Amino acid sequence: MTDAPYPTVRMLPKGDARAVRHGFPWVYANELVTDRRTRGLAPGSLAVLEDANRVPLGLVAVNPNSKIICRMLDRDPDAVIDVDWFAARLTRALAHRTRLFDQPFYRLIHAEADGLPGVVIDRFGDHAVIQPNAAWADTLIAPLADALARVTGVTTILMNASGRARTLEGLEDRSGTLLGETPTAAVPVQMNGATYMADLTGGQKTGLFYDQRPNHAFVAGLARDARVLDVFAHVGGFGLAALAQGAASALAVDGSDPALTLARQGADAMGVADRFETRKGDAFDVMAALAEEGAQFDVVICDPPAFAPSKSALEPGLRAYERVAKLAAPLVADGGYLTLCSCSHAADLTKFRNASARGIGRAGRRGQIVHTGFAGPDHPLLPHLAESGYLKAVTFRL
Repeated sequence: MTDAPYPTVRMLPKGDARAVRHGFPWVYANELVTDRRTRGLAPGSLAVLEDANRVPLGLVAVNPNSKIICRMLDRDPDAVIDVDWFAARLTRALAHRTRLFDQPFYRLIHAEADGLPGVVIDRFGDHAVIQPNAAWADTLIAPLADALARVTGVTTILMNASGRARTLEGLEDRSGTLLGETPTAAVPVQMNGATYMADLTGGQKTGLFYDQRPNHAFVAGLARDARVLDVFAHVGGFGLAALAQGAASALAVDGSDPALTLARQGADAMGVADRFETRKGDAFDVMAALAEEGAQFDVVICDPPAFAPSKSALEPGLRAYERVAKLAAPLVADGGYLTLCSCSHAADLTKFRNASARGIGRAGRRGQIVHTGFAGPDHPLLPHLAESGYLKAVTFRL
């Protein structure tokens, strides 16, 4: 038995203890003995997880309100989760990112794959934004922030705690500044030769999507002298990267005025505003209108929000991806390129690729796949957890 002052929780005989031993980081509610004592644990409590034979498996965070009732924190059941423990995880994660990037702009912590389940940390130079998407991280946000400042030297730490993941954990939205001054202006981020303006307090998620960086680079490499259409553009991810690599023009389409304003600010900062246009509106409506106008582009990118965030949303989500492809394909000039993206956990690569190909076919076009992209290496994948590899980008030549 462990000496640690932690309660114990125990897996049912039908629970897959072997998977946990081999690195699977979660225990589902139907695999755990949920007696009154276990149900009485406060969300975010730490406990020693045992298998059905009472052999300790490690130290877990428990949330009786979540379908994922336990998240593995440390294989050592005696581990002490304090500032030093967080600092060790952060130091290990930082070593990987500093090898990848010469500037401190990246995803520093990618949840389970970096040993901090449910925690996302994006770094923007001297600023860091934490998304605590699990109850234990909410509870231990203070030592986490202390360790983050100590390991990285960032002077501003923001918490952006909102979104679907927190709802599933039974957590309320709450955001604020944990260290330093709240930024009053967008932070410029250099990537792939482009400048992006990241709104760290009012933007989506942490303010910028680092995961698409390698896919921006690939598409930008196709875009020299090209007419580019960037649909669901957010702050101009693909369009601005294409302009940095010599695209003739880029049109960014998004439903958000603030996002398009940031995109225009990025274009101004890069000195390419004369080649950059924006169009606000529903992406489906705008693509239909562009087809009516007879518009043609050499490179078209569609990077929509997650249409299939859960298994129950899979079928309507796949129909939505098919519709995106069907509307986008007629806008691509003969011999041009269409890049379609999905950040849906539930739609795997094969299902997404097939839905995209169906949409292209329904538009009367034929395509060859020339590239398949994923999230960048600052978004590592835990091999046991398919959910950590959510992003797909498939480029067709039509």
